[in-house]
Parts: sequence; C-alpha cells; structure tokens
Amino acid sequence: MARAKSAKKSSEQPNAVVRYLRETRGELRKVTWPTRQESQRLTAIVLGVTAVMALFLGTLDFVFSNVVQSLVEFLVGV
Repeated sequence: MARAKSAKKSSEQPNAVVRYLRETRGELRKVTWPTRQESQRLTAIVLGVTAVMALFLGTLDFVFSNVVQSLVEFLVGV
C-alpha cells in the first residue's frame, strides 16, 4: 500500500512541474511587454531619480554630520 502511494506521488510530481511551466509560459505570453523606446525612457528616468536622490541624501548627510560634529566640539570644548 505504501508503494502504491509513493508511486502515485512520484508520477504526479513531473506532471505538476510540466503543468506549472506550461501555465507560466502561457501567462508570459499574455504580458504586454514595453517597447525598446519605452524601456530606454523608463531606465533614464530611474537613473535620473536615483542620481537626484543620491545627491539629496549625500547633502543631508554632509550637513547633519557637520552639525553634530560642531555640537560635539562645542559641548566638549575641543
């Protein structure tokens, strides 16, 4: 009886994998993929926003580190 169940599970396993892969391929065919021009434009936007945020956060870090350093020097009297 144990053999019958294990044999049944092992024969279902590949079918489940194959079914999953077929369904995945079918879903990927339904996707509306962006054109090359859209991809390039969106990539440029992402890179631009990333650069702006890096500059903004770098500036904030610089300002706050100088403020904290000045505060510490003032309080300690170095």
